[in-house]
Amino acid sequence: MKRALLLLFLVFLLPYQVVVALELSVNPGNNWKAGVARIIITPKQPLWIAGYANRKHPSESTRLELFAKALALEDASGKRAVMVTTDLLGLPKDVSDNIREQLQVKFNISKAQILLNSSHTHSGPVLGTALLDIYPLNEAEKQKIAQYTQTLENQIVELVRKSLKDLEPARLYAQNGVTRFQVNRRNNNEDSLALLTNLEGPNDYAVPVMKIVNAKGKLKAIAFGYACHPTVLNDYKWSGDYPGYAQLELEKEHKGATALFFQSAGADQNPLPRRSEARAQQYGRELAAAVDRVLEENMTELSPALKTTYTEINLPLDNPPSEAKLLEVAADTSAAHNQRWARRMLTEKKQGKQFRTSYPYPLQAWQLGDQLLLGLGGELVVDYAIRLKKMFGLKTFVLGYSNDVMAYIPSARILKEGGYEGATSQMVYGLPAPWGPGIEEIIINGIKEVTKQMGVEPSEANNLKLR
Repeated sequence: MKRALLLLFLVFLLPYQVVVALELSVNPGNNWKAGVARIIITPKQPLWIAGYANRKHPSESTRLELFAKALALEDASGKRAVMVTTDLLGLPKDVSDNIREQLQVKFNISKAQILLNSSHTHSGPVLGTALLDIYPLNEAEKQKIAQYTQTLENQIVELVRKSLKDLEPARLYAQNGVTRFQVNRRNNNEDSLALLTNLEGPNDYAVPVMKIVNAKGKLKAIAFGYACHPTVLNDYKWSGDYPGYAQLELEKEHKGATALFFQSAGADQNPLPRRSEARAQQYGRELAAAVDRVLEENMTELSPALKTTYTEINLPLDNPPSEAKLLEVAADTSAAHNQRWARRMLTEKKQGKQFRTSYPYPLQAWQLGDQLLLGLGGELVVDYAIRLKKMFGLKTFVLGYSNDVMAYIPSARILKEGGYEGATSQMVYGLPAPWGPGIEEIIINGIKEVTKQMGVEPSEANNLKLR
């Protein structure tokens, strides 16, 4: 009681930073520890840039350095978790698995304790064997990609080591902000955007923010997200796109702090209008301003208790196309990348290869104090964020593009409607067929299971209508 009264008295006499430092020094064993690290992952030689099938050659130069950043957390009981954010299109399964296996061996960090999120910038390098049907790669280019991918895996393992070494007493806070430059691309025509007075389609304008303050009361890290494709830029320069500019802006404003961006459920959301560096900078500043507003408010402090769960569920794929359909696609000269996919499929079919009928889809849940964070793989459409927030509460952080980016993840609505996200994008990712019916309920039930393991279940009280 005396300690509490003393701290209350000091609040009125001393700066906030001093009060935080006193609190952490008085009771350091009952608080979080946090560590951060960063590393530049920009390729040192020209490589093919991932994201657009109409690119004709490898990269030319660098607009913004690409980064991988890590935020390590340890609760009062000593349990750890690490979030890694990357300026990449997405980590494919083999790369993600290689990284997580090394982390398990070297640091005893399980898959439940490591979250690998990609910003989905379309100005980062092709990785591993992902998206190889898109580009006319020769063997020399494939070898360069393989070498870069191996280097990246080693860099991320070293990055995590540095973040764990940096652990120090800290306090964590969370809150949601808002900004509105995302536009649902399935429901609004980009070419006629200037004529539209009313945007259609579901959206999630939330800007989830987590603030980490060290024992001196100084801002140590800012982890923040948004649900929107980083596709403002489409040229031949390395760049983190608008998330890169947002991180840069925040780190300029808060000297010494590390800003980490995580992508949310933005698979069907575009930043519009786009296609200029000035617009990428504008959206970056808008997002940074939304984060800054949250930092200036009374954020919710998170108690130093950490729970983590992880699983992989089998998502069914539909029946693969017939040989006649593959021959039709292979003969269609309007899309060279689809031709390459069809020809590869025909070759594998002639070789007697069995096409996969399902895919191991990663689901993850963290609870930081009472802040729920859900990590889902693939290019997650916004319908999932809306539904999960209705189930678990509007303050829930929903991350797509986590641990494995293997394809678009359409909702039942989009799967039925078809189009790029629902029917044809699987060719871009090299899958033999679209997803089978029912995947939304399989994913939602999987999320219920991983959260149940932490003692968190959906509440009817949370079934609010999102406006």
